[in-house]
Amino acid sequence: MKSESHFIGVKFAKATVKRISLESNIKRYIMILNNKSLFVIMILLAFLINCNGGKMPEKTTHSPSIKDVPDSAWQRLAQKKIYFGHQSVGFNIIDGIKDVMKENPQIMLNIVEITDPSESNVPIFAHSRVGKNRDPRSKIDAFATFMERGIGEKSDMAFFKFCYVDVTARTDIDKVFNEYKNKMAHLDRKFPEMIFIHATVPLTYKPTGIEGWKRKGKDFIKKIIGRPVRGYEDNIKRNQFNEKLRKEYGGKAPIFDLSTIESTFPDGTRSLFTKDGSTYYSLVPDYTHDGGHLNEKGRIIVAEQLLILLANLD
Repeated sequence: MKSESHFIGVKFAKATVKRISLESNIKRYIMILNNKSLFVIMILLAFLINCNGGKMPEKTTHSPSIKDVPDSAWQRLAQKKIYFGHQSVGFNIIDGIKDVMKENPQIMLNIVEITDPSESNVPIFAHSRVGKNRDPRSKIDAFATFMERGIGEKSDMAFFKFCYVDVTARTDIDKVFNEYKNKMAHLDRKFPEMIFIHATVPLTYKPTGIEGWKRKGKDFIKKIIGRPVRGYEDNIKRNQFNEKLRKEYGGKAPIFDLSTIESTFPDGTRSLFTKDGSTYYSLVPDYTHDGGHLNEKGRIIVAEQLLILLANLD
C-alpha cells in the first residue's frame, strides 16, 4: 500500500509539470504577441515613413508680409490690367483676395469676373473660368484664346492655373508640360509687352486621424490586390510637373508658386511625405476643408502671397 507521502509527491510532480507547461505557454503567447506587435509597428512605420503626409522639420524661406509692401506699390497695382484664368480653386483665391482687401484698405483692386475680353479696357483684376477640369489641354487653349481675343494686347499681366484634378497619377506630365511651354512661348512672342506669370499646380491632402487610418487601410488592401492607390501618386505627379515649371521659368519669368505656399505651415515647415526615398509636398491640412479646395485660412494665405507677387511686378 502506497504511503501518504507518495501521493503527496505525485501531486507535487503533476503540479510542477502543469506549472512548467503553463509558463511555457505564457512565454509562447508573449512571443506571439511580441511578434504581432512588431508586425503592427512595422506596418505603422511603413505607412508613416514611406507614404505618410505630415508636418516635417524642413524650413523654407520666410514668406513676405502684406505689411512689407509700401502703399505706393499698391497704388501702382490698382492701375494695372490683370487677367487670371482658373476654375474652382481660383474662386477660392479670388475670395481670399477680397478677404485680404477688407483687412487692408490700401489694396484697391477692381475685381470683375468677365466673359468678354473687351471688358478689360480699364484698370481691372479680371478673372474667368478657362477650359474644363481634368482636361489640361483645354485650359491651355482657352487661355490662349482669351489672349488672342484682346486681353493679350490690353492687359499688363496675365496667368492661369491648372486645377489639382488636371494632373493625376495617370497624367503624361511631359506631354502636358510641353504643350504648356510651347503655347506660352508662342504667346510671349505675339505679346512681348505682356507679363506672363506661371503658376504651379495646386496640391491635395490625405486625411489623418481615424479617417486617415481608414483611408490607409483601403489603400493597403488596394496595393495587395494590385489596384492603383490614388492621392499620394497624384501628388507625386504634381510635384514632378511643378519642378519642370520651376526649372524652365525660374529666374526668367514670374512664378506664382501656389504649391509651395499651399504646402508651407505658418511656422515655415512643410507638409510632406516620402516615397521610395524621395520627398514630395502636400497641401497643409489646416488650409482645406475637403482635401483639395482652400478654406478661409488657406485662401487668405495664398491670396496674400499672390498679391505681394503682383505688387512687386512693375
